[in-house]
Amino acid sequence: MLRHRNRLPWFRVGNGRSLQARKAISVPITTAERLRQAIQTLVLGVMLALGAMPAAAAAAPATAAAPAQMAAEKVLHVEIPVPETTLDPEALQDLYSAELVSAVFEPLLTYDYLARPARLVPDVAAAMPEISADGKTWTFHLRQDVAFAPDPVFAGRRRVVQAADVAFTLRRLLDPAIHSPFSFLLEGKIVGLDAAVKRAREAHQPFDYTAPVAGLEVLDAFTLRVHLNAPDVNFGHALAQPNLGILAPEVVRAYGDQIGGHPVGTGPYRVTHWTRGAALTLEANPNYRDRRWDFDPGQDPAAQALAKEMHGKRIPAIGRVEVRVIPEQQSALLAFRSGALDVLYLQNKVAPVVLNGQGQLKPEYVRLGIRHEVITDPEILFNYLNPADPMVGGMDPAHIALRRAILMVQDDTAFIRVIRKGQAVHVPYPIPPGVVGHDPTYRSLLEYNPAQANRLLDAYGFRRGADGWRTQPDGGPLVVRYWRQSEGETREYEELYKRGLDQIHVRFEGHPVPFPDLLKAERGCQVTTRLGAWIADYPDGDDFMQLFYGPNAHANNLACFQNAEWDALYVQSTRLTPGPERDALYHRMARMLETLGVAKVSHTRLHHMLTQAFVQGYRKSLISGIAEWPYLDLR
Repeated sequence: MLRHRNRLPWFRVGNGRSLQARKAISVPITTAERLRQAIQTLVLGVMLALGAMPAAAAAAPATAAAPAQMAAEKVLHVEIPVPETTLDPEALQDLYSAELVSAVFEPLLTYDYLARPARLVPDVAAAMPEISADGKTWTFHLRQDVAFAPDPVFAGRRRVVQAADVAFTLRRLLDPAIHSPFSFLLEGKIVGLDAAVKRAREAHQPFDYTAPVAGLEVLDAFTLRVHLNAPDVNFGHALAQPNLGILAPEVVRAYGDQIGGHPVGTGPYRVTHWTRGAALTLEANPNYRDRRWDFDPGQDPAAQALAKEMHGKRIPAIGRVEVRVIPEQQSALLAFRSGALDVLYLQNKVAPVVLNGQGQLKPEYVRLGIRHEVITDPEILFNYLNPADPMVGGMDPAHIALRRAILMVQDDTAFIRVIRKGQAVHVPYPIPPGVVGHDPTYRSLLEYNPAQANRLLDAYGFRRGADGWRTQPDGGPLVVRYWRQSEGETREYEELYKRGLDQIHVRFEGHPVPFPDLLKAERGCQVTTRLGAWIADYPDGDDFMQLFYGPNAHANNLACFQNAEWDALYVQSTRLTPGPERDALYHRMARMLETLGVAKVSHTRLHHMLTQAFVQGYRKSLISGIAEWPYLDLR
């Protein structure tokens, strides 16, 4: 017998011009009354705790309705905190768009859903690649039952993925017209591919997808051989990224520069409705192969129980996923508590409402069967300063000192306490815990020290004027512009940053912009300073150190840092396998970022996920940009 879920009436954006309420069905009165009372008490308590309604409103009765839930049409309701930017895999530049893409597209390889540590497994590939003894030749045999979702471009025929599609996708990541922020995944790796890109750039001509590339051999319809310039221990991880979800060339040609709004992949879902920046509907791909739950739980008892409960279930088991963009944390929590969301990323501002002092669910949530999972994200959050910025940039000693002083008044402890509500861990090293290359013993040279920062500025001629504010050594104005996204609640970041600058008598200017515009400005090297964030694409330190590699400016190098010595060390590190020699290079590179005043790594967040009692199969992915939705079921 199906268990019915109680929800407040759920309204979903239809065509953007009207709202349509979902019908509800009745449930046995005793069950309904118990659920209504529990939801009423808890939702109103949350609203009062958040200040979302006046106390007088607490007397208003709460009602809830139970939507129809049948195996033929299960619906999952989830949220993302910022608007999506594109659904073109190779133009991706943000985490939440990547999650959407991961549900619609599939790369050659992926990660076992349960395995800890993360382990690569085949996806579109039929098996793991055959790798030559010298590590430079990788042969992939593709599954022959992987088909793209239906689309008018295919004129009604079932379009199966072939090796030529994979070769096209690999080429396209480096197409100069795409400007992919993730081109670093393949740059310099495949024999002949960079030369083809260079020819297109120099000739100012479109990239030629038909010209032979020695490193990409289509042996037959379902076999691709890739030749690398050098052995690369992380090449398999590169091929597992959402950015390399397989594309059909004819779809790309048909939609042209609008391809980001017409996603056609082979994944478990397809997009059937999209209100930009507000809501998306994903429906099960009717062409998706017969795929079943069969993952490696290892020795983890919780994962073993999950594997036993879910074993053999079809993927996806849920017919539709409704995705809403909810920037405000309070609104997201209230939606979850009303039953309008099934899965919630519990962000720091509202965590004290749900969690006790030990980081565990409060009893009232436990009684409702809500499930809680917490992991330390494999990420870094870091304050950076653009060395090319006209106000704070330059590699002269004075402006290096200025940047170091600014970073020295960023109080990480206060940030974690005030803004993260204690739900973060101080991490000063550019490689976070859980990622190969992390050093738990590393100590920053730029820890919070306003007195030393003031002495540094005094020593390098940043004098205070009659108004109390410092000027440039030449007497010119000194104003630091802090960029942040205008959506959500990042104003608190701005306030804490300003407090630090006030302590060293440097003028502050806040500059909030919409998230897509912020990403565009970063790629244009226009951002002076902000709190950047990066979460692991693959569990190796290289994924983090590439953030400061000069050629990655205008892509993932948010600070637009370019330094020949640092770049040479990075290139040297890419030729080494993980171990003490590479770690020593990473230490030198980390110290250079601090001594040159480029970046100060601050912390990594504790990632709290809540799921309703009826959600089955949930486990937070360790890898960024991979949605858990396809692996879930609803009781």
